[in-house]
Amino acid sequence: MLSGLGLSAVCAAGALIATVGIVAMAFPGRPRPRAAHLLRRAAGTAAWAAAAVHSPGFLSVLMSEQAFGDGADSIPAPACRDGFDAETEQGLSHHRSSYLPLRFDRVRHDGTVYSGDPGHVRMNGATLSLALAAALLGIGAGHASEFRARKKTAVVS
Repeated sequence: MLSGLGLSAVCAAGALIATVGIVAMAFPGRPRPRAAHLLRRAAGTAAWAAAAVHSPGFLSVLMSEQAFGDGADSIPAPACRDGFDAETEQGLSHHRSSYLPLRFDRVRHDGTVYSGDPGHVRMNGATLSLALAAALLGIGAGHASEFRARKKTAVVS
């Protein structure tokens, strides 16, 4: 549990440091960075933020998985029983979990599935959006570097 909080804290600190680096470039007296440099920093910030958003959900699913089969009264998993009435709890047979995308579903004997924490859906959406932004910013940084190199060779020639 403590290592999970540490992972979240490290990811959040990385995102904060990268954001401060980007904001610091706007202060007067600082040399104007190239567009590729700004895009790389923004991509790093988005990647750290994606990791910071995903890690608490990852740890939530991991802890639910570890609670399954760990001692008395652990089948079905304790996370499967939370928030259900006694009748629904009696019909639970197993669970399905996934770390990417985050998911912890409860399955009944008749095959019906109860979705897990609705927070996982929001975390999946935020993680996907931030990861996509990081990828697009990284690609943009590569294109900006390429454009600058082509422009420099065109001027020299």
